[in-house]
Amino acid sequence: MNIHSDEFDKLAELYKNFSDPTRLKIIHELSKEDLCVREISERLGMSQSAISHQLRVLRNVRLVKFAKEGKMARYSLDDDHVRYILQIGVDHVKHTR
Repeated sequence: MNIHSDEFDKLAELYKNFSDPTRLKIIHELSKEDLCVREISERLGMSQSAISHQLRVLRNVRLVKFAKEGKMARYSLDDDHVRYILQIGVDHVKHTR
């Protein structure tokens, strides 16, 4: 594996965003289906403003994206890599029990 020194900073930033339990729960929910803020907040039992804040963070590092449907935005994972990173982490945690 050949990694350039500037890529380590980007990689650390990516993994930092997987270190928050709320963000992981949001990513998990979005790995199942596209959802709006209200749906995510109901599933996680959190306020819409808290969910919106975390979605902004996840959007900024390109882990999630959104598409407008009228006045509503539906969120989804940015690409299949995000689902794969989550799954690898879950597999590792279950394996090390």
